[in-house]
Parts: sequence; C-alpha cells; structure tokens
Amino acid sequence: MGEGRGSQSAVFVGGYYGTRTLAAIHREFRDPTLEGRRLFAEAFGTFLLVLVAAGGGVVNAVSGGKVSLAAQVSAPGLMVMAIILFMGATSGAHLNPAVSIAFAARKDFPWKRVPGYIAAQVVGGLLACLLLYGLFGSAGSLGATNPGPGVTQFQALVFEILLTIGLVSTILGTASRAQNIGSLAALAVGGYIILAGLWAAPISGASMNPVRSLAPDIVLGNLTNAWIYVVGPILGGLVAVGIAYILRGPGGDKPAVEAAQGRIERIIEESKVEVLSNPEAPSPSSRDPVANRGRGN
Repeated sequence: MGEGRGSQSAVFVGGYYGTRTLAAIHREFRDPTLEGRRLFAEAFGTFLLVLVAAGGGVVNAVSGGKVSLAAQVSAPGLMVMAIILFMGATSGAHLNPAVSIAFAARKDFPWKRVPGYIAAQVVGGLLACLLLYGLFGSAGSLGATNPGPGVTQFQALVFEILLTIGLVSTILGTASRAQNIGSLAALAVGGYIILAGLWAAPISGASMNPVRSLAPDIVLGNLTNAWIYVVGPILGGLVAVGIAYILRGPGGDKPAVEAAQGRIERIIEESKVEVLSNPEAPSPSSRDPVANRGRGN
C-alpha cells in the first residue's frame, strides 16, 4: 500500500494487502475515528473477562459450592480465548494493564495510547463487579483475589510476578515474527491462564491482571492486598519484555505490532475494496431497510 492509498485494486491480493508496510500500520492506528471502537472493545472485553473471573467465586458462594476451583480458574482462560478470537483484530484484546504496558515497552504499541487503554479496562472491570454486586451483594467477596491461608503477602507477590512473566512471555512470543501463530495465539494465551490457575490459584489467586483484582477490591472498599496485584503483574510483564529481548532481540516487527494494535482499519478497507471489486454485490446501504426508507424502495 506504500505511504499513500494509491490504487487499492493494485495491492489487494488474496484477501489482504500484501505490500502493507509497518509505517502504514502505525499510521492507520493513529486514525482518531477508530479510537472509540478500540476503547469500547477493551472495555467490553475486560467486562466479560472480569465478569467470568470474579463471577466464578460469586456463583460458587451463591450456589453453595457448586463451582469447583478448577472450573473457576478455567473459565477466565476460556473467556480470553473467545475474546481474542472475536475482537482481537479491533483493539489487540489486551484486557490487562500489564499487557498494554509490556506491548508499549516492547515498542509494539504507542505509549501515548496506554492511559486510554488502561482507563477502558478499569471501566470494564468495575462495571462487571458493580453488576455482580447489584445482583448478589458481596457474596464470595465478589471473587476478590487474596493470598491463600497461611500465605504471606511477599509469597503471593512473588507468585504473581512469576505467573505474569509466563503469561506476558506467551503473549509477546506468539505475537512476534519468530513464533507468530495468528488466531492460534488465543489457544496459547487462554491455555496458559488455565494452567497457571490450576496450580497457583491457592497461593495468590493467579490474577496476573491488576484490573481483575482491583475491580472487586474497589467495589468492596478493601484495598489491603491490592498492591500485590498491581505491582506483581506490572513487574512481571516488564521482566517478560527483557526476556523477549534476550530471546528475539528488539520488538516492533510487523506481526507483533498488528497483534498489539489490532487491524480494524485494514478490515474496514478490505471490505470496501471487496464491495468495489464486485459490482453485483449489494451495497451495505441497499441491504439496510432502515437506510432505504424514503428512497423509493
């Protein structure tokens, strides 16, 4: 696609832009008209994630223990798989401040967009916990993550750091040119979340996500252990960035940037080109009965 749009039909090959440059990806991500979609995607995706992650503990308490620990830790991983697959192309499906910060530190994502992404994630997480609180009160402590019985804050912090190193390493690795696996990254990331929860949840809750832990704490007004789940994941994510540099050198390659920033403009542009290249296909407006009112149709 070069630095300008040029002739779309000349570069639209096999359903994608074969000559689309890294500079073009960065330029398209700066399109302010699509920022609302990206922030909505982050808020909505984080809402779903926290609803499932915190909701497992809530439903377990309300149902009298019918949701096992294995089910509670598996549900968030499965939800992340679904979210990455159905809307990862819109915003990158970070769903986690530690991931947004790590992508930015890896130079796959612009630092100036990090505050907006984190704000959207916080809003989504809080809405999920407010909904749970409105329905069930403080049942199950709203699924709050805390150190397990007999586990010190330091032990929980170390576990959160280690678990997040593995999570962010999986995310950065499957997004890079070296190990890019496209949509299969959803299986790797979701699978890791399940694996981490299955063996480490009794120690720290296996949060690996500041918003997932802060949201119930804020709604309940109990921030005693909140610092563990902010410092641990963010520090673990930054360590994972250093490990990624050792393994693969500097970031910023095209597959990683696309994974971090999404492909919403490319998808919209490809849809337009497809319609233009197929004159027999009905236009979007001709398929919309509301848009055709008053046009003599």
